[in-house]
Amino acid sequence: MQILLENYIWLKWLHYLAFISWMAGLFYMPRLFVYHSENIENKAFVDVVKIQEKKLFRYIQNPAMIVTVLSGILMLLANKELLLSQGYMHAKLFFALLLLLYHFSNLHFLKAFQNDTCKKSGKFFRIYNEVPTLLLIAIISMMILKPF
Repeated sequence: MQILLENYIWLKWLHYLAFISWMAGLFYMPRLFVYHSENIENKAFVDVVKIQEKKLFRYIQNPAMIVTVLSGILMLLANKELLLSQGYMHAKLFFALLLLLYHFSNLHFLKAFQNDTCKKSGKFFRIYNEVPTLLLIAIISMMILKPF
């Protein structure tokens, strides 16, 4: 644990970098879903969007989520007595769990679009696209304001 504590600032740097990359994927994927659902009749367009969705999830969103979670766990292990005694950290972890659920709901819709079985509308995905923004606000608020 001492080595984690000694390198805590680097873990934090990695965590923030991965979190920003993950959020970029979480913001953009539903936008692709909007385009996909609103242009479902245009096969050529849909074929391109399917590739974009798949690559975004596989090469950006999922790896960034994994690094975010792993670096977060390592930071907690390095300083668990202090961090887990803080109410804001429990709230942050709750919102992070919701973000993970949202991430896997992206995977659900990605698979449905890849299989041509998604029946959700562009309007649905425009609203769905607001979820990561709200969770980002909540997580950043916990980390900066530490309200509890």
